[in-house]
Amino acid sequence: MLKIYNSLTRRKEEFRPIEPGRVRMYVCGMTVYDYCHLGHARVMVVFDMVARYLRHLGLDVTYVRNITDIDDKIIKRAAENGESIGALTARFIEAMHEDERALGVLPPDHEPRATESIADIQAMIGTLIERGHAYVGSNGDVFYAVSSFGSYGRLSGKNLEELQAGGRVEVDAAKRDPLDFVLWKSAKPGEPSWESPWGPGRPGWHIECSAMSTRCLGAHFDIHGGGMDLQFPHHENEIAQSEGATGEHFVNYWMHNGFVRINEEKMSKSLGNFFTVREVLARYRPEVVRFFILNSHYRSPLNYSDENLDEAAAALSRLYTALRGLAPDLPLPLGEDRGEGFSLRFADAMHDDFNTPEAIAVLFDLAREINRHKAAEPAKAAALGATLKTLGGVLGLLQDEPDAWLKAGSIQLEAHAQSVATATGDSSWGKLTGAQIESLIQLRLEARKAKNWTEADRIRDELKAQGVILEDAAGGTTWRRE
Repeated sequence: MLKIYNSLTRRKEEFRPIEPGRVRMYVCGMTVYDYCHLGHARVMVVFDMVARYLRHLGLDVTYVRNITDIDDKIIKRAAENGESIGALTARFIEAMHEDERALGVLPPDHEPRATESIADIQAMIGTLIERGHAYVGSNGDVFYAVSSFGSYGRLSGKNLEELQAGGRVEVDAAKRDPLDFVLWKSAKPGEPSWESPWGPGRPGWHIECSAMSTRCLGAHFDIHGGGMDLQFPHHENEIAQSEGATGEHFVNYWMHNGFVRINEEKMSKSLGNFFTVREVLARYRPEVVRFFILNSHYRSPLNYSDENLDEAAAALSRLYTALRGLAPDLPLPLGEDRGEGFSLRFADAMHDDFNTPEAIAVLFDLAREINRHKAAEPAKAAALGATLKTLGGVLGLLQDEPDAWLKAGSIQLEAHAQSVATATGDSSWGKLTGAQIESLIQLRLEARKAKNWTEADRIRDELKAQGVILEDAAGGTTWRRE
């Protein structure tokens, strides 16, 4: 039985969909005023993994991830750039889609946008006013009355008394209570606005997700996810708005992924350690970044460093090396082990709150078993390889052909070759082509046949210096890039 850690109850619970066989999941998406950063990448990869695994279990998943395309930051950035809001958001939505495709993230089933959901937002605000959960402030803004929702704070573990005493909410004379938050912002000169019963304006951030999620998935659905930083106040406010408007329990399971840290410090623009997905993908292959993200439990902090990414690249190459050279069509006698035990262990790990590090550890155990049988029992090795490829695919890994992956090498090596060629002015110093490598391997083979071991070793060392590793076996010599 799959168990999920529920942020609402603070414990792992057996996952039981509201409708047997069907799962409805909503994840808070991006505010599109800039390129996606590593925190966004983690959200995209983590919940892509969740959706993939639920589908692997045979469940019918409806996955919704929204886009916030109207917001104070968007308005400010468009003004700074001297471009329209539509042009700005269109550009960064396309960039976001490019990043997710690179990371092997499958598109959500629905991707609602705030600006296309104004009617739903206004309808929910109207219902909240009717039910006494919202009011029009003295400045024309519409506010949610936090004190009207008795269970406010149960997701984050905060209570109204503590919040009031903390004095953390900016005082606004238009509010009845400092804790109240805006649902509808009255129009300001030069800002985009929509007509409403309360005058022209635009929606507040929190109400957008309540309106979009309930429109796409209904008043009560299974899973709501997002980064840990959204737990308060965003998700707390979503519960208050949604349950206040519908009178129904909003979400059964709340999932929050942990923060991204850079060299053991919290990622922050102010600290100068802020990386976009594009900056990382310029240095590391996309599947390496995906592997790195999934090799930490989704609720744990994720520490980004060059060393950790280099380790991820080397580890992923070990899995591809195990898959390399397997015979695809060898029949395996009935009753022979095809890796069923590994599949069960993989499932046990994933059923334990999507424990991807433990699931990946199973992949490495399986790879070692493949290597053990490669020479003596090629049919068994091939069957185990098929299992490894299948289990890796559940996580969106091992999507390339092993030989192509291992011969492609790392982005760092290519960049190093280019930088050396530029610095020295020697255009011949660069990444060897596959044909050049094969030619050198043939020369080495001829040297070995002539028992010229010195020349054979020299060629091996020359290739190694260029980042090419030779692997001799009974069937011949293969190569891969570091």
